[in-house]
Amino acid sequence: MVSCQGFVPAFHVMLKPRGPVCNLDCAYCYYLSKADLYPGADFRMTDEVLESFTRQVIAAQRVTEVTFGWQGGEPLLMGLDFFRRAVALQEVHRKPEMRIVNALQTNGTLLDDEWCRFFREHDFLVGLSLDGPREAHDAYRVDKGGRPTFDRVMAGLALLKQRAVEFNVLSTVHAANADHPLEVYRFLRDEVGARFIQFIPIVQREGGGVSARSVRAEQYGDFLIAIFDEWVRRDVGRVFVQIFDVALAAWVGDRPGLCVFDETCGNALVLEHNGDLYACDHFVEPRYRLGNVLQTPLVELVGSEQQRRFGLDKRDALPEACRACEVRFVCNGGCPKNRLQGLNYLCEGYKAFFHHIDEPMRFMAAELEARRPPANIMHHLAQQEAEMERRFARARRNDPCPCGSGWKFKQCHGKRS
Repeated sequence: MVSCQGFVPAFHVMLKPRGPVCNLDCAYCYYLSKADLYPGADFRMTDEVLESFTRQVIAAQRVTEVTFGWQGGEPLLMGLDFFRRAVALQEVHRKPEMRIVNALQTNGTLLDDEWCRFFREHDFLVGLSLDGPREAHDAYRVDKGGRPTFDRVMAGLALLKQRAVEFNVLSTVHAANADHPLEVYRFLRDEVGARFIQFIPIVQREGGGVSARSVRAEQYGDFLIAIFDEWVRRDVGRVFVQIFDVALAAWVGDRPGLCVFDETCGNALVLEHNGDLYACDHFVEPRYRLGNVLQTPLVELVGSEQQRRFGLDKRDALPEACRACEVRFVCNGGCPKNRLQGLNYLCEGYKAFFHHIDEPMRFMAAELEARRPPANIMHHLAQQEAEMERRFARARRNDPCPCGSGWKFKQCHGKRS
């Protein structure tokens, strides 16, 4: 949450150098329509905007590491020379002892060897948008001609690997892949080699509800549960899934560290191509425009009463059902953009997921507190399951099932025999 009392805490600005311009036409994209805000614009960030923002954001930060996050649309459409200038300006304005990090999200279809050599040389972290295996990915991620993009993305991935560029994967969860969680996860883990994965639910408003492309709330919960159950038994400390890391932070007692689950928001803003600053990536609308960095100092915009109010509204407008919810400490009502008729559209899925992971999260939190690796959960669960199998093996047909269901063994786990 930002403050207008003379101090502005660390904040992040997502940069859109080409605005909503993209070479793809993903059916669920919420940003392409933002072109309507700037009729007739060429959607190319000028050197004046780039230099002004770079200078101001570095001067405003009181932390030793500043991240420039490049997104779109498709940021590679700006061309490589733009990013060469961006890196050079960062070095000109960088404070002594300050580390600059560049993170860029791309659909991967425009990657070539020159791009990848540049990313490796300047230590860019590249986020690759990939929704799973071919059928899942190509369901909605198509180009302007409606053609599939899977093969082009995989070719881009191969180039990133060839040049040893650090990458992570962003997968959206939607109607076409939500019923296949393990297929998606195993593909990303085993075939893509992803070690850092984000699963972003598609909630596409349409009329008074959501589109058929959107993931259903309970479906999203089931998706996360299935992946968690595999991850917690074999991949802890080896594969990092953002929502699992965020949840563990909450169980430890820290802030979740992701705006979606923070109590308040307002510290993750968006800079459009022309220097307009907006409250949030999902609120690029006229009433959430804070001003322009060429006309008003960035720090004033970030610390404005308008932005402060935006950040506090997430907490203050929280429905009573959320305030009394037992998983509020990790969820905090989710992203306000998904609050349909007050309650978050994904509520049912979030609650199912967070309840499901409570016991293993408590174990991992205790391990961290004892300065032991949370990956110990894998051995712990293996021991538990081995003991349960021994109990199943000793159980007679009419005995109570060792799982504690209250059913007779023959009516429960005994059916497996």
